[in-house]
Amino acid sequence: MDNNDKRNLYFMVIITTAVLLGWSYFFEKPRQAERQQTQATTVASQASIPNAEPVKPVEREEALKQSKRVLIETSTLKGSLNLQGLKIDDIILKNYREAPDPKSEQITFLNPLSSKTPYYGEFGWVSDKKTVKLPDADTVWTADQTVLTPKNPVKLFWDNGEDLRFEVEIAVDENYLFSVTQRVFNQMKESITLQPYGLISRHGMPQTSGFMILHEGPLGYLNNKLQEINYKDLQKGDQSQISQGGWLGVTDKYWLTAFIPDQTQEVKASFRQVGSPSQERFQVDYLMTTPVLQAGGVQETKSSFFAGAKILNLLDSYEAKLNVKHFDLAVDFGWFYFLTKPIFHILTLAHEWLGNFGLAIMLLTVLLKLLMFPLANKSYRSMAQMKRLTPQITRLRERYGEDKLRMNQEMMALYKKEKINPMAGCLPMVVQIPVFFALYKVLFVSIEMRQAPFYGWIHDLSAPDPTSLFNLFGLLPWTPPTYLMIGIWPLLMGLSMFVQQKLNPPPSDPAQAKIFMIMPVMFTVMFAQFPAGLVIYWTWSNLLTILQQWAMMSLHNKDQQKKAIVKKK
Repeated sequence: MDNNDKRNLYFMVIITTAVLLGWSYFFEKPRQAERQQTQATTVASQASIPNAEPVKPVEREEALKQSKRVLIETSTLKGSLNLQGLKIDDIILKNYREAPDPKSEQITFLNPLSSKTPYYGEFGWVSDKKTVKLPDADTVWTADQTVLTPKNPVKLFWDNGEDLRFEVEIAVDENYLFSVTQRVFNQMKESITLQPYGLISRHGMPQTSGFMILHEGPLGYLNNKLQEINYKDLQKGDQSQISQGGWLGVTDKYWLTAFIPDQTQEVKASFRQVGSPSQERFQVDYLMTTPVLQAGGVQETKSSFFAGAKILNLLDSYEAKLNVKHFDLAVDFGWFYFLTKPIFHILTLAHEWLGNFGLAIMLLTVLLKLLMFPLANKSYRSMAQMKRLTPQITRLRERYGEDKLRMNQEMMALYKKEKINPMAGCLPMVVQIPVFFALYKVLFVSIEMRQAPFYGWIHDLSAPDPTSLFNLFGLLPWTPPTYLMIGIWPLLMGLSMFVQQKLNPPPSDPAQAKIFMIMPVMFTVMFAQFPAGLVIYWTWSNLLTILQQWAMMSLHNKDQQKKAIVKKK
């Protein structure tokens, strides 16, 4: 195989493999760090079970009426705190809706125990003395406020009647962070060991997106390592470890619940599956190590509970405020984190200036083109020279077609004589692939891109183009199946790819030429299922490449004509 064949083959393999198979197989391998395993189950896991018998599920509104509550009201949240069992189990996200339609339902995030999909955070204590009465799932707390707001924290009280008094103070900011202070007043005549805990409980197997490139489930940053655990992994056994501070929780694509214990304290962090397969629940909990509470003493511990949208700038601010490491890793930017996060910040800055994420993506494309301008120019000059040599290469093939070794030698001599690197034309595409992956990640996992509109029919840049060639773009009253949803933007992308190919030197091998002719069609079908923002990026990038390549080749041809005229003279 000659070098020209290799160039074309490498080009095809790189692009087709990268997009068809997806980088997730190669770059998004499980990143779970080595974890310390223990067989012990903390008392906290037992304390979180409110009843031995399964609770019969009822409608959410009915479940909320079954217990006394303190309302929660902020600019971003509404819901309530359950005074029975001290649970944050009713959270609705005001700023996010199920669909782009502003009249659609707001996102219901956390749900009470007796609802159909229980999901909540809970606080409590455990003790080494089994005879001591502690607050449990049936304990009803007394509150000093009826509404929890950013300006009005709430204090909760409970006395066990045996000279132990418990107090919990909960404050909430304007976003999604609850600050929790747990106090115990020991009026007994003897000392006692009490360990505060926090747990997140999610009942039933949650529905996930099912993408290999996205982690959804238990996670945490413990012992300076990101830990990502699949729900099905917990069905094989619990996972626990000791960590100095850190954070742990449960993540969905856009939403997160997480505990941030006091970073100066040592905690036992656990991820577990509890219950039978038919009534399983997944739990993330921590048990804080505390000194012995002496008679007449007071114990106070602090922690934070996050329940809301994974807004990156907000996570970064909590990271600084609480002195917790890598809280931003709750957003699954993957192995290309070093590239993905800067691209995200560029897009958000451009959005603040332009007011539209679609325009921000187009501006980012221009900036990337400017950054790669020298490399691209070198590539286009090489392709122009290759195109000029096509007749000579064809003659060499005809002359030495049966002698591959001699043909390769002659072609190498020709490239050396003309000072051409046949692989140079692939360099811009190779450099562009990591950017493509990183932008895909940003569009796919960033809540800032969720339901972000462009113009015309694109109402959500993170979703595929909703139009389809097969119903004449909405003119026919028929909704095609997913695999036939090939919209306008994917078609424009395929067309731009076809035009770009025409500017490149054609493959001298007929079989390769046919494959390259089919590739725009293949990519059009593939990209139809990609986020519209990514298709807009690729189409706009192709158009800029066509313009740049046409200009460079025109200049090159003029230079060659001038040299030919001078040579004749």
